[in-house]
Amino acid sequence: MCPTKQKHRSSVADHAGKCSESEDSTTSTADWISESVHGGSLRHVDLTTGTNGWASPPGDLFSLRTKKYLSNKQKGSAGDYLLQPCGTDWLRSSTKLDNVLARPDNRVANALRKAQSQGKSMKSFIFAVNLQIPGKDQHSAVFYFAAEDPIPAGSLLYRFIHGDDAFRNQRFKIVNRIVKGPWIVVKTVGNYSACLLGKALTCNYHRGPNYLEIDVDIASSGIAKAILRLALRYVTSVAIDMGFVVEAQAEDELPEKLVGAVRVCQMEMSSATVVDAPQIVARGLSFASMLNHHKSGDDDDDD
Repeated sequence: MCPTKQKHRSSVADHAGKCSESEDSTTSTADWISESVHGGSLRHVDLTTGTNGWASPPGDLFSLRTKKYLSNKQKGSAGDYLLQPCGTDWLRSSTKLDNVLARPDNRVANALRKAQSQGKSMKSFIFAVNLQIPGKDQHSAVFYFAAEDPIPAGSLLYRFIHGDDAFRNQRFKIVNRIVKGPWIVVKTVGNYSACLLGKALTCNYHRGPNYLEIDVDIASSGIAKAILRLALRYVTSVAIDMGFVVEAQAEDELPEKLVGAVRVCQMEMSSATVVDAPQIVARGLSFASMLNHHKSGDDDDDD
């Protein structure tokens, strides 16, 4: 959906249909994350056979900057995500949905709030990307990722979370990969394409006490709107992988890592959950009750 695309040859292209690791991790997953993964109108489906849902593609299907990228421009397999997948919401409203994690009816925020009221997951953090899709009805595709432990201080992701919007706009990147779809969609959207969303589109960043939400306004670019309009004509026959990255621009920030990724599998527009028009909510207000018992090794100052 990006109006500018940077195509590159990928060493993992020949393995596009293969998974280097299973979606089912042996790592213990917090109950609130499991609840979030399996809730919502867009179902969690099988990676290869699922339709009208979402799945988690292996990181090795994405090609990112390697440790020596600045000297040799080489890219390689991305490997594991930095954060755990935490569900997807497909929402419809009469007006554009901003800062969905601050809404009192947000199911992912409520799942974490419930866990923390029981003294669990006190250091958890949510990273959400909200793709705002214009039209007669406003839609939002919201992708959630989570950390149970504090984000390591000084890491590139930590700096992105706690940085200012100018820094974020220079670093927030999406990597697309068309898994299945008509040739016209592949040609228009681009396969193995990367884009700095913060520079190509208007991104609004909402920092709560234990979350960062990035609202990507696709209507802010005429080219992006045109690409999206075409893609939506074929949406039920398209499967696309999207990886979210904080771009590494210095040697000590390399290699790049996926914050998280999602595969949207042949989605149906009609499956969206209808939500009420948003009310004006103070930043982080719906999380006020969490402030008293939220404990984190991270800096709690909002941007």
